[in-house]
Amino acid sequence: MNPPLARSAHPASGTTVARVVTDALQPRNVLVAGMLGIGAAAGGPAGLAWGLLGALCAGLVPAAYIEFERKRGTWGDRHVVDRTKRAPIFLVILLSIGVGLLLMTVGHAPSDVVRSMVALWLMTVVLLGINTVWKVSVDSAVASAAVALLAVVHSPWWLAGYSVAAVVCWSRVALGYHTVMQTVAGAALGALTTVAWVGA
Repeated sequence: MNPPLARSAHPASGTTVARVVTDALQPRNVLVAGMLGIGAAAGGPAGLAWGLLGALCAGLVPAAYIEFERKRGTWGDRHVVDRTKRAPIFLVILLSIGVGLLLMTVGHAPSDVVRSMVALWLMTVVLLGINTVWKVSVDSAVASAAVALLAVVHSPWWLAGYSVAAVVCWSRVALGYHTVMQTVAGAALGALTTVAWVGA
């Protein structure tokens, strides 16, 4: 188990802002927005529907599982600070995205949506592997991945969204959930989803 991160002395207002950021830009919300954007860019209204399925499988189902376990007392909140308790979450994400990919393949979803889901699935595999030995920021990885995938599928102008991803990284450090290196590693891994997307 990782030792608790030392919290630096941040002004109360800074902590409040960090809390708002980390809650508003949590993986569930980022993935819903990202997958809907990818779907719309990939195939208009039909693509948007497939993007909604992707949002459900990649973001909403895992978030519902986390909330279910939280209410059972398995962990304190959605952040699951203890990395040794995170493996079931990653497995649920992999299963949920896998089901989504199967439905998309059978239903002939736009290739950009399918490839984005494959990229997210592979990113989750790597996150799971890293998590066995070191705590990496999932929030930072997801925020970075959403920006990178939108930039590939839609327009390079989406790379400006990395300013938002940087704010997510800051919030995780400000709240004491991660070190700077853990958020940088997560963001770097998220950016690498574009490599998986190209190869998918």
